[in-house]
Amino acid sequence: MPPDDTGLTSAHITSNTLLTPTINAWNIYLEDQSFSPHTVKAFTADVRLLAAYLPPDRALGEITTTDLNNFLDWLQTGRGVPCSPKTLARRITSIKALFRWLHQNGVILVDPAEKVIQKSVVSPLPVVLTPEEVQGVLDSADIYRQATRSDSRYYTLFSLLIHTGIKKGECLALSPNHVELDAPAGPLLFVRYASPQYRYKERKISLPDSWVEAYQEYSTQYQLDERLFPWSPRRLEYLLEDLSNETGLDKHISFDMCRWTSALNDKRAGMEPDKIRQKLGVSKIQWREIRMKLERLSNPVG
Repeated sequence: MPPDDTGLTSAHITSNTLLTPTINAWNIYLEDQSFSPHTVKAFTADVRLLAAYLPPDRALGEITTTDLNNFLDWLQTGRGVPCSPKTLARRITSIKALFRWLHQNGVILVDPAEKVIQKSVVSPLPVVLTPEEVQGVLDSADIYRQATRSDSRYYTLFSLLIHTGIKKGECLALSPNHVELDAPAGPLLFVRYASPQYRYKERKISLPDSWVEAYQEYSTQYQLDERLFPWSPRRLEYLLEDLSNETGLDKHISFDMCRWTSALNDKRAGMEPDKIRQKLGVSKIQWREIRMKLERLSNPVG
C-alpha cells in the first residue's frame, strides 16, 4: 500500500481508479511538495488534457504506452491547435511524472509512460556579457558617478543586477527596507513577494562593498521612499541602454542579460549549482534547462 504522504491512500487511488480523481490527488501532492503554483497548474492541465482524450471509463491500470503515444500524436496532428515543441516536451514530462509517481507507489504494476520518448527542447542560448565587458560597463557607470553632476543610478542599478541576478519584476518591487547594510554576515538584499503563493521565491543575497558605496551615494542623490528605483520599467531600460552605448557595445544590455551573466559568473567562480538555483529563486524543474544552458555557455563549442 502506498505511503500516506503521497496522498494516494487517503484518496483511495487504485489501478481501477479513473484518471480525473487521480489528477486531483496528484495536484494536492505536488502542492505539498512545494512545487511552484505555475508548475502545478501547468502539469495538471497537461494530464487533464490526456483525461479528456481517453475514453471516460479508462482505468489507470488499462492505460497503455500506445494510448499515450496516440495522445501525443493527436496533440501534434489531430487536435487542430498548435502545439509548440517546448509545450510538447513539457506535456511529455508531465505525463511521465504522473505515471512514475503512480508506479513508484504501487498503484500500477507497469509504467506506461516509461517508454514514451522524451522530446527535450532547449531554447537558444541567451546573450551574456564577458567579464571584460562587465568591467567596461562598470567603468562607464563610474563615469556618471564622477561627473560634475554626479548620477549614481547607473552604477547602482547595473552593479545590483550583475551581482544578484534578480529579475526585472523583482527589481521594480524593491524598496529601501529590502537592503540591510548592517547584517551580521555582511550587506544583504532581501527579495520578497507580497503574495503568499510566491514565498518560495524569497531569498537573501549578499551585496559587494563596491555596490554599497555606490548605493550610499545614490540614496543621498535621490529621494527614496517606497521604491528603491522610483522610475518606470522603460526608464530603467533606457539607463541600461545608455550604458551599452557609453561602453560601445554591440550588445543591448537588458535585465535578462544581466541575470544570465550573473548566474554564469557564479558558476565560473565555483558556486555550487543548487546555491545558484536558490540565488536565482527558481524551482528544481526550471533549473534543469537553466543549468544546461549555463553548461553550454561556460563550455562553448567552436
